[in-house]
Amino acid sequence: MAMVSTSLTPASQLSGAKSAAASPPLFSGLRRSSKLESASLSTTQSFFQSVNSHIRLSSASTRPCTGIVAMAGTGKFFVGGNWKCNGTKDSIKQLVSDLNSATLEPDVDLSFSSLTSADVVVGPPFVYIDQVKSSLSDRIEIAAQNSWIGKGGAFTGEISAEQLKDIGCKWVILGHSERRHVIGENDEFIGKKAAYALGQNLGVIACIGELLEEREAGKTFDVYAVSSWDNIVIAYEPVWAIGTGKVASPEQAQEVHVAVRDWLAKNVSPEVASKTRIIYGGSVNAGNSAELAKKEDIDGFLVGGASLKGSDFATIINSVTAKKVAA
Repeated sequence: MAMVSTSLTPASQLSGAKSAAASPPLFSGLRRSSKLESASLSTTQSFFQSVNSHIRLSSASTRPCTGIVAMAGTGKFFVGGNWKCNGTKDSIKQLVSDLNSATLEPDVDLSFSSLTSADVVVGPPFVYIDQVKSSLSDRIEIAAQNSWIGKGGAFTGEISAEQLKDIGCKWVILGHSERRHVIGENDEFIGKKAAYALGQNLGVIACIGELLEEREAGKTFDVYAVSSWDNIVIAYEPVWAIGTGKVASPEQAQEVHVAVRDWLAKNVSPEVASKTRIIYGGSVNAGNSAELAKKEDIDGFLVGGASLKGSDFATIINSVTAKKVAA
């Protein structure tokens, strides 16, 4: 199961196709929920029913940031590269070559929990997954950028978890802000995707985040959560920082990460809180990753544009060394 979030954007603020997508039975668009719904299905289904529950995390519980010599979670550093809708056969061939020749810190080359995948993953466009899988070093695992809510069938344009596993994917990115705010996917829909992917033994990189106006309005800690976390990495990506060049300060990012971890400790279990990796995304680059990595509750990164440059992505991966240096 997974943790997913909505930006809480009212439907009246959506336009065009996004607001028009408000009523189909499986895909009801973004909506705001302020009431905890009771669970009446099986454990798994009731968990994803609670995706519509409004959980408010208070920043008052965040602990101060001091000198950091180790990460808060017990898992190893995790870095994912989301290539989005970028690349050609030639450019990806060069990128793979650069990654294969990069020197990467061994500290990030260990497995986490029961997963057999490495702690560095890249998410190519679907059409290039096989090319990347067949040429990229086994040192780096493959993630898909999306998956369907169930088994394959008459769903034009969709990709099933079974198909992803068949071509060697170990991970899938779900709940990314672009899927929410451009495509219009809501929490319930994303929750169904996560439940099915996890049921097929795919690791889930579950994205949460808020819009700039929501950050300014104090809505950063309005999140939606589900339980069972063995195959989950949570990616906090403030929407206002994705592809904009604006980056949450290390203190801002730490504030959210520690709030999420505290919520896990109080509402799931201290064990889950200690082992779940919470990574940061939002204009992460080779110049700012080391400072961000020094924060105790930042367990790695989900990287967009900088992951398309082999040397920069390697630098971000190697920022794990900042964990060994007092802030």
